[in-house]
This record gives sequence, C-alpha cells and structure tokens, in this order.
Amino acid sequence: MLEVADIVRAHGAAFVRAHAVTPAQHAVLRDIVRCRTAALGGHVDVCDECGHAEISYNSCRNRHCAKCQAVPQARWLTQRLARILPTHYFHVVFTLPSELRALALANSSALYDMLLACAGETLVELGRDRLGAQLGVTEVLHTWTRELLLHPHAHCIVTGGGLSLDGSRWVSTRPDYLLPVRVLGDLFRGKFLARLVAAYDAGELRLDGAAAKLADAKNFARLRDKLYRNKWVVYCKPPFGGAHEVFKYIGRYTHRVGLSNRRLVALDERGVTFRTRGDATVTVSPDEFLRRFLLHVLPKGFVKIRHYGLLAASNVPTKLAVAARLLASVTPPTVAEARVAVDFREVLLALTGVDLRRCPRCGGNMTRHPLSILDPDQPFAALPPPDTS
Repeated sequence: MLEVADIVRAHGAAFVRAHAVTPAQHAVLRDIVRCRTAALGGHVDVCDECGHAEISYNSCRNRHCAKCQAVPQARWLTQRLARILPTHYFHVVFTLPSELRALALANSSALYDMLLACAGETLVELGRDRLGAQLGVTEVLHTWTRELLLHPHAHCIVTGGGLSLDGSRWVSTRPDYLLPVRVLGDLFRGKFLARLVAAYDAGELRLDGAAAKLADAKNFARLRDKLYRNKWVVYCKPPFGGAHEVFKYIGRYTHRVGLSNRRLVALDERGVTFRTRGDATVTVSPDEFLRRFLLHVLPKGFVKIRHYGLLAASNVPTKLAVAARLLASVTPPTVAEARVAVDFREVLLALTGVDLRRCPRCGGNMTRHPLSILDPDQPFAALPPPDTS
C-alpha cells in the first residue's frame, strides 16, 4: 500500500532544498520516513514453542504521522470514557472565515489559540446566559479540507445541558436543540475579532508573505470591518449514538491527521493522486502535495485538544462529579463497557482480529525481546537540514 512515507522518500529531499521548511515541518518529514523502520530500532517476538520470530520496528510517535495514532487515540478514549455523563450531546463546529487563512498561515499558534479559546468561551458563556447552567465542552482543532487545503476549524462535543449555576440540579436541553447557531456565530465573531485587533495593535502578529499587505493599518481596518459585517459559520447537530458513542465519535477527530495512507491512490508520472470524498480523487504534483501536507503541521507544544466548563481540569473533581451524581438515575457505564485497549497488540486485535501475542504458525505464546537500531545510516533516515534563517 502506498504511504505518505513513500512520497517523502522519493521527493522530500528535493522539497526541503527548494522551500523554506521550518524545524517543526522538517522533523515531521524526518520522523515519517523513519517510522517503523530499522532506523528507530524495535523488538523481536519469539515463539516459546516453535522458535518462530517476528521483527517489529518502533513507531516515530509524531502526532502528524498517519501510522502512529491508534494507540494514543485508544488511551485518550480510556480517559474520556471515565468522564462521560449519561446525557445527550451535540457536535458543534466553529470555522474561521477564509479571509483569515493567510494571517493564520503566518501566525498559526496565535490564531489557532484564539479559535479554540473563543469557541470554548462562546459555548460556556451562552450556556450560562441562556440555560443558567455550565456546559461541558471538549474541542479539537482541525486545519484541513479533504483536498488538504488550509481550513482551520474547531470540532466541539458539548453536553446537552449543564449543571445549574447554584450546583443543585441538572438543566437539560431538548434532544434536538442546544443553542441558536446565529447567536453562537455572532458571539464567536465578536470574541475572536476583539482578540485579533488587540494582538494587531500590540504588534504581536507576523505580517509577511501572503499577509504582508495587512502591515498597512488601512488594509487591516478594511479586513476587520468586513469580518464584522460577515456572518460567521457555526454548525450544530446531535452526534449519532448514545452517551457511550459520543467520545468514540470525537475520538475519530482527536488523533486524525490531514491525510491517512488509505486515501492515497497512486504516485506516478502524473503526480500524487488521493481520494477526497467518495470515489472522487485529485492529482497534484509531489511538490504541491508536500506543500499542502506541511500546511497542517502544528507548532511544537501546541495543545489541539482542550476542555472547558464542566470538563475543564479544575472542575472535573468538583462540578463534574456533582453533575454525575445528579444524573445517576441513568445507569452509568460499567467497567467492561468503558474499557478501551491501550496496548498496540490489543488495538490491532480489536481492529483486525490478529493477535500478535500468538504465534502465526503454531499458536504458541510469543515472547518479546528488544532490538537495537539496525541501520541508523540508511539514506532516507536523513534529509537536508531545515532553513532556520
């Protein structure tokens, strides 16, 4: 099967030489080509019965690598399922207007932080003002379209109600209605633009590249006024399934990368072909493919999964616990229902039915032994150094 790593091996070095790649982007390319190869070492599983051996190489664990997300996602789900409330939930998506994409490209950390903070604050504030309750919110940043173009947006899973402000009761919403989306959009717009203007006035934004024209205060003022006039898109609907399905649903978003290997179709003389929606495909040059792929590398240390309201860390042992007690009339998940595999071998068994702990030849027990780095100098393990100028 074709992988992103194959494209990086074939064209990554030329791309790095031709473009100003950041250290973070360079690290992603380096890790992807080394992932699950001898360059990172690994382990050998040996059958106690027949002596059959299976070599497995280590993962790079880079959060932008398509091959390294199953185990972190499973661990995240284990933690989230312990905090789920037996109520209905909503899926809310906040999207940045297209006019801000150039500015977001030059100031990804600042604008993505504004996006997540303003989305969370908007939901919590409207829950308090409209419902008289504190909602629980988990949000995840995504930055891409199916064509790998820049499209920053925040996926939020929101409790269908909240803890009353005096902490005495659970205030439920209708199963099919959370809050008015127009009001959500207007409040989100106001909060975001207030932060953006403050950052601009303080000289905290980079204004180069595609955003260079905004260095002129008149151009920025025109953009600001246009954004205040426009309607900002907010999408809201209940997610499918009951309470247990909610975080499994959002789990598909938390550790997703811009493009999975299974969406790749071909790498040939025409370029890179990958699926968009359904059977539709798009073909771009390898250079353009890598450019688009690297648009979605997040700044080092950026936290893309955040929690607000009842699910904020400070409220989990207090307000969330109170809400859970108030909702206790609904049977909570049992330990067996809430358990999610966290070992890679268990994840693979759950997904494919293949048990790596059993010998594929005789069914005996496989014992794991560490394996040293076999070939650290293989050609694809290194790329030209990043441009740090």
